[in-house]
Amino acid sequence: MSVRPIFVVAGIGNSSGTGGASARLFAKAGYNIALISRESDRLHKFAAELKTGDTDAAAFPISDYNYRDVQSAFRAVRTRWPAADVRVALFNAGFRIGKPFLEITEEELDRAMDTNVKAAFAFAREAIAVFRAQSIDEARGGKRGTLLFTGATSSLRGNTTTAAFSAAKFALRSLSQSLNKEFGRENIHVAHVVIDGGIVTDLSKSRRDDEWAANPDVALSPESIAKSYLYLANQDRSAWTWELDLRPAHEKW
Repeated sequence: MSVRPIFVVAGIGNSSGTGGASARLFAKAGYNIALISRESDRLHKFAAELKTGDTDAAAFPISDYNYRDVQSAFRAVRTRWPAADVRVALFNAGFRIGKPFLEITEEELDRAMDTNVKAAFAFAREAIAVFRAQSIDEARGGKRGTLLFTGATSSLRGNTTTAAFSAAKFALRSLSQSLNKEFGRENIHVAHVVIDGGIVTDLSKSRRDDEWAANPDVALSPESIAKSYLYLANQDRSAWTWELDLRPAHEKW
């Protein structure tokens, strides 16, 4: 199992959303899975679910999405599989604030920046350091590794209650663009994915009616998002995508 490439994903939640769907799909595609998230018991349970056949999976729980915790978790992945290459790393974590500007507290602003920017920075730093030490993998598009970031509508435009969230997501998008330009020349693929619409998760289903969740015209499937991430990971270096915009067919522009 240790010779299989590693897929690292930060941001799992209860595994019903994009992070969980991506972990399941990459496991089927031949990767061992490293899970970085909070809520240790839930994370270990999901890792056990993924460990089937030739697939190995391990949980790397953190107390919160901050620079040091994310950095330590990523380094623990290397200790867990010292002989395997990390070929894909997905930063899927996020902290959303939906409040009028004058009601946003300093604590909420700090958490938005810690999760969406500083933790992402640490994750990217560790991933790129690992990628740079690896050989080019011709079977996966002639690259040393793929670093993916999950963005949002707020990565592109602000709104009346998104001052903190959008500021952080703008920064995340800018970070991904900078890394793409700097490390593409080293055959490291960095891509940012704008998720423009509601994703079907246990939480979103609890807040909307069943008709919404069952309608692929208006709701984003996490499994479909995961397929796009696998597509990006397999892209040939002659035509790499930096930014991909995903939305359901009837999403209002």
